[in-house]
Amino acid sequence: MPIPTPDIEILRQRLVAAGQEHLLDFFEELSPLEQSGLIGQLNALDVHRVNRIFKKATSGSESSHQDSASIEPLPEDCFESALNCSPSKIQEWEDLGLKMIAEGKVAVILMAGGQGTRLGSSLPKGCYDIGLPSKKGLFQLQAERISRLQQIAQERHDNNKKVVIPWYVMTSGPTRQATEEHFKSQNYFGLEENNVFFFNQGTLPCMTNDGKIMLEKKGQLAVAPDGNGGIYAALRQEGVLTDLANRGVEFIHSYCVDNCLVHVADPVFIGYCVSKNADCAVKTVPKSSPQEPVGVVCLRNKKFGVVEYSEINEEIANRTRSDGKLAFGAANIANHFYTLDFLNSVISFEDNLEYHIARKKIKHVDHTLGEIVVPTKPNGLKLELFVFDVFPFTKRLAVFEVDRKEEFSPLKNAPGTGIDCPETSRRDIIAQQIRFIENAGGKVDLRGESPETAMFEISPLLSYAGEGLEYFEGKTITAPAIFQTVEDVEKYFG
Repeated sequence: MPIPTPDIEILRQRLVAAGQEHLLDFFEELSPLEQSGLIGQLNALDVHRVNRIFKKATSGSESSHQDSASIEPLPEDCFESALNCSPSKIQEWEDLGLKMIAEGKVAVILMAGGQGTRLGSSLPKGCYDIGLPSKKGLFQLQAERISRLQQIAQERHDNNKKVVIPWYVMTSGPTRQATEEHFKSQNYFGLEENNVFFFNQGTLPCMTNDGKIMLEKKGQLAVAPDGNGGIYAALRQEGVLTDLANRGVEFIHSYCVDNCLVHVADPVFIGYCVSKNADCAVKTVPKSSPQEPVGVVCLRNKKFGVVEYSEINEEIANRTRSDGKLAFGAANIANHFYTLDFLNSVISFEDNLEYHIARKKIKHVDHTLGEIVVPTKPNGLKLELFVFDVFPFTKRLAVFEVDRKEEFSPLKNAPGTGIDCPETSRRDIIAQQIRFIENAGGKVDLRGESPETAMFEISPLLSYAGEGLEYFEGKTITAPAIFQTVEDVEKYFG
């Protein structure tokens, strides 16, 4: 059925007013179904907002690399390090965090929109098998940490109420179906289905360098994910904020799927942030060297932010504090805390957020020839937000430094590259689990193997962060040894 003419004319007038009327250039050539699809996309598009974003991003792009004089180290009153805190302080924060979890005030938001393309996989990155003896992927490791933490909170704060940590998984268009199917096929890794919520990351149209929205096909806009900072609008638009409020959640832990060592809903981090009355917080690790190519959390123009390594000159990169540590050494690892009130407040300053430009090769329809063009060099731009772009708008930001070897091992690169790859993820998990046993008073004999190849593993269901392993005190474990349950431990030692 043809689209009614008045509807088309109203839409055309709106596009003309926004200078984007070319999006209907091929409308008459489309089938009724294609016309309906294009109309649906255009009606859902706030074209004037897209124009504002483009104008703001391009007008600010030349000044984004500001004078390094505007960059200052973090103030001491917002920063704590788990590396030099007393055990009693860590315990105090953990107790508070577990209390909040037991009271149903904590939820987890996972940023999992990425595909495993760089890993040579067609699956979402969270499904990827990093080579553990158990063959567990990142989703499963994280789900099991949630399960174990719910159990710990239940045992520490028995309030006759089942402890639940709701898990909100942000996917993208290409990963949504595969992610949901993976969770279903694995029975949600032991979690209850009604406590796992999937929602989509937002998108923005791809633009030409002069601000025209591009068509991928004659009846389809060219779009791209709006960056991990698009999470804030997605939380509102996809109903997550409403669900959090209905559940009575007050505090949220958010992180990226690719970190195999992430402490999901970390009670120490939660407790620290609550004790600081923070509305937003970030975990960091110490930079491995002044030249490490990572963004650092610091002040820019007296406001909190993340400064990319390319924006810091050699003098600033090497500057040290009175204790000899790097003044700009708080490496960002995309691991955050928010209050629900803060997430609800983002809408009030959303138009002031700085979008970033990524110049890309974008397949598109040439409006002169009416043909699809596959460019060989960048011909347009994608606009995206970063998750830390809200930092300048926080009233009470807190920064918590943690041990890299215990909490950060990202999966970025293809097998065999030796850096942030499946082999390093496996190595770092197994090495950590060996430390768990040693800290409990036991020993692990890998029989000459290294953590990269050894047949040894402890499930997060048995231990979230090294607790609950007293049974191994005074005992030696000889590989192969894989412990998924308490029964496995009992069977191993007879």
